[in-house]
Amino acid sequence: MNALNTALQQTQTPEKETILSLPHQLKAQLPLSGKLAQQIAEQRQTIQNILDGKDHRLMVVTGPCSIHDPISALEYAEKLQQLQSQIADQIFLVMRAYIEKPRTTIGWKGFLYDPNLDGSSNMQLGLEKSRQLYLQIIEMGLPLASEILSPMATAYFDDLLAWGAIGARTSESQIHREISSHMPYSIGFKNGTDGSIQIALDAIQSAAHPHQFLGMSQSGLPCILESKGNPKAHLILRGANSGPNYALAEIEKIKEKTKGELPALVIDCSHGNSHKNPLLQSEVLRTIIDERVHTHVRGVMLESHLADGQQKISCNMTYGQSVTDGCLGWDKTQQLLLEVVDSLRISQLKRSA
Repeated sequence: MNALNTALQQTQTPEKETILSLPHQLKAQLPLSGKLAQQIAEQRQTIQNILDGKDHRLMVVTGPCSIHDPISALEYAEKLQQLQSQIADQIFLVMRAYIEKPRTTIGWKGFLYDPNLDGSSNMQLGLEKSRQLYLQIIEMGLPLASEILSPMATAYFDDLLAWGAIGARTSESQIHREISSHMPYSIGFKNGTDGSIQIALDAIQSAAHPHQFLGMSQSGLPCILESKGNPKAHLILRGANSGPNYALAEIEKIKEKTKGELPALVIDCSHGNSHKNPLLQSEVLRTIIDERVHTHVRGVMLESHLADGQQKISCNMTYGQSVTDGCLGWDKTQQLLLEVVDSLRISQLKRSA
């Protein structure tokens, strides 16, 4: 009997519990002003207009693979905002500000989970510093993009994001489809790591419909969330383990499969499309721009930071270099986007001639 009681106690008592701030408490601690809320609403509408083809510009979601250092992230944001003023007629920039990192096995899970990069997993600090950083970037005038990974984290940041993505490993997840149906901004679903497009197409259809599902309220209580459906869901092509899927020939195959009813299309220039070589993102984007008149691609994603490449977390890290996937450095990113803008301007002149 004693052994049974011990076993029951072990199964009922977690090893450790740490209580976190509730979503409404964090929002009260780090509030979003009415002026910035209006700015985000307008940015969300701009993104939707681009995805709907009502705005001719190309949406470019660019930034670090994952945020690990607020100082370098803010420097990147400043550079991005300065560039936006030069290219606003052709490109609408959205800063990639991922604070969660999906792992195939184990590893650093992102700034939200371990902001000190030391395994201490101070998530309370991660929540506070992430929201603070987001507000600082928004105050610069930039729209924010992030990946929806933990459904419980969405309530802390749902008022700040202008665009969101569901990753290749979670596009098939029912809860991610449900939570996407509840979000007030455009959501892109990536194709599976095996290249499956149907997974993402099914996810788009599911997210567009109303759902009733188990979730967390702003007061931190378990509740039934009722969504109206998200009409802003779209497809992200990110390549596959077997190779890229961004070229015209691959997109035509997808069109045939969907009988011409292809949702709005965003292409991730990284991952399988660049064979996980960050420097090849430039080649991918150039091809996308050359073929855009046929593909009608509405947006692209770049993994970009201040410095090229990637590094491991250590005591002696390179400033502005990714600690997860390799990134294209800022100089190359800026040169690439200026080149792209020139191409887009020439194409627009030819169409209007």
